[in-house]
Amino acid sequence: MSPLTETLLITLAAILGCMILLWCVSLVRRDASIVDPFWGSGFAMTGGVAALLHRPVPTRMLLLAGLTTAWGLRLSLYLFGRNYGHGEDRRYAAMRAHHGMSFGWVSLFTVFLLQGILMWFISLPLQAAAARAEKSELGGLDFAGLTLWLFGFLFESIGDWQLARFRSDPANNGRVLNRGLWRYTRHPNYFGDFCVWWGLYLIAAAGGAAWTVGSPLVMSVLLMRISGVTLLEKDISERRPDYAAYQRRTNAFFPGPPRE
Repeated sequence: MSPLTETLLITLAAILGCMILLWCVSLVRRDASIVDPFWGSGFAMTGGVAALLHRPVPTRMLLLAGLTTAWGLRLSLYLFGRNYGHGEDRRYAAMRAHHGMSFGWVSLFTVFLLQGILMWFISLPLQAAAARAEKSELGGLDFAGLTLWLFGFLFESIGDWQLARFRSDPANNGRVLNRGLWRYTRHPNYFGDFCVWWGLYLIAAAGGAAWTVGSPLVMSVLLMRISGVTLLEKDISERRPDYAAYQRRTNAFFPGPPRE
């Protein structure tokens, strides 16, 4: 068995094992949204497992694992703090109402295992870089990736902080945040994620994992077209009447000057 195949199988087993455990907890708690805070930390776990399978861990893989852990734990802590005490997310609550008694089994495949498979595929650059055990020195492409990762990490973190601060004021209930980074993009957190994962890909590509380009592409499609912008804005105008005007003024994803 090749080092890459071994890595892929072990990380897949670890991810799916965690997802099944989370699913069991969700059945007890009747809350499928506990899967959301695991999204970031699941990537951190995957990067760590991949790195530890191929010791001594090369500098490039240490960098990849460290950056993924920093991003993943920050995201998980943010989502946990945001969701704590608020019950099941409305998306999962709607699914539960639709499927009734069968929601438990439906959620296993369409929520937990599906997210696990996506997590495994999107983390392919980390796994491939670890399996190659590339020992070349860090170069220009690595530093370009690190710069893009840092930009995305800060962009996402600042956007989340601005949103949390806005929501903490009861006077803003039902209003639309259109200041700070949110003045230039309707989803600075998703754009930050986009930059983070393309940055990680560039570092992995510098170590010979350029073939994993499908992973950041899938993440980009998810953020822009499926579970990110499109899903979040599906009914947001019904909940926030001012959002339609905000949509006309502000770019959906990539930052740009507002259209006054």
